[in-house]
Amino acid sequence: MPLRRRRFPLALMRVLLVLGPLASLPAQSAGTPLTLTAALREADRHAFANRVATAGADADRARARLPLKGILPSVRVETGVVATTDPIGAFGTTLRQRFVTPLAFEPARLNNPDAVTNVQGGLVLEVPLVNGDAWTGWKAARAAADASDANGEWVAVSTRANVVRAYFGATVAAEHVGVLEQATRASDAALRQVSAMVQQGLVTKADALQAGVRADEIAAQLLSARSNLLSARQQLGLLLGRTDASAVDLPATLPADAAIRALAEHDTLGTGPTVTISDRADVRAARSGVRAADADRQRAATTLLPRVNGFARYDWNDPRALYSGRKNWTMGVMASWSLFGGGSELADIAGTRARAVGARAGADGAAAQGRVEADAARRGITLALQRLDLADRAAVQSREAHRLLERRYAGGLATVAELLGAEASATAAALTQSAARFALIDALASYRRAIGANPGDLTVLDPTASSSPTSGNPSHDR
Repeated sequence: MPLRRRRFPLALMRVLLVLGPLASLPAQSAGTPLTLTAALREADRHAFANRVATAGADADRARARLPLKGILPSVRVETGVVATTDPIGAFGTTLRQRFVTPLAFEPARLNNPDAVTNVQGGLVLEVPLVNGDAWTGWKAARAAADASDANGEWVAVSTRANVVRAYFGATVAAEHVGVLEQATRASDAALRQVSAMVQQGLVTKADALQAGVRADEIAAQLLSARSNLLSARQQLGLLLGRTDASAVDLPATLPADAAIRALAEHDTLGTGPTVTISDRADVRAARSGVRAADADRQRAATTLLPRVNGFARYDWNDPRALYSGRKNWTMGVMASWSLFGGGSELADIAGTRARAVGARAGADGAAAQGRVEADAARRGITLALQRLDLADRAAVQSREAHRLLERRYAGGLATVAELLGAEASATAAALTQSAARFALIDALASYRRAIGANPGDLTVLDPTASSSPTSGNPSHDR
């Protein structure tokens, strides 16, 4: 048997079993790939989470203007038509219309008046003068709206980080498909040739069976990889806010190791983004929540204070026409003071005080959580760098081991099983190396989100980008 393996040509074995171009991956699709910059811009405008957060912030900002009813003057117009035979109403209406004559004082007319019709028109001005609960309520509502705005910014930052992950996640899935397609082509060719050589007596039936098993394994992996690629591209489209199920056209290769490493070292050496935890949008939202809770506590306390409001109005009364006849005016100032309302004011004060304590605890927790996440994310970059080093070394070693074993097989010193095992190791190492590059990109996106920086800065890694990196506050780009 060793003599027969020596007759097996070296060039033929290279054609059959060597995965020479494992590092080179399939060409991009015919369509123009979506750049990461364009994906982030699309997500900023159309992502479902961003749109929901923006709508919520707009609604809270609109609600923040409701307390202005107790601060700003209001003007309203009144009109109506009334007919009555009530003695007091009929006489009063006639008096308002300036139609009272001596006959109106006859007892019979006073006791049994004819129906009197009045077309009434009015112009009313109300001027709040001293309403402490309205002012403090406005302050609380504005702080709550600020919190909602900050939450919307945090959603936008998180969406950008997710877009970066999904974009490069779909790209690494395309790389895996490329590796497995090349492995499939090589294994299929090897299976055909080995099957032919069984009939020639150059290899054994066991060699052909082992080659068939390996071909089926690769085919199964390729089926899964293609399904994962389609799912990843559809998931990215969903994240961008697209309502159809079409797959997004993306590049087929990840950025080079050197570019990813340079950015990772830039972050881990402390020369990267300088945004502090206190600038994180969710931490700012928590601080705004504290201000809102404190202002609401003040609002509850001011409900015990007097209120002073002014008013002025013009009225027109006529039996036939609207805004006709002689007008009347009335103006005045009214003060009210609710001394005790059944204890509801005290309950409101106690509740707002408790909510203020909870808001402070939440703000402290948000800041502490941010620091923990930032530390973990920085360690994650270091860990991903170390894993990439190991994956790179393993990929080089597996390719070299496969090359050497292929030469030993050609010389009759190795079996087909050993050669197939080396080929499987080389394929697995190539997949692991690709996954390690993606893991480092994921760690970089997580780090920027954790410190409140812009994950869109990672557009510098986009091999298809032709424009400058997206930068700045995501909320400003929306």
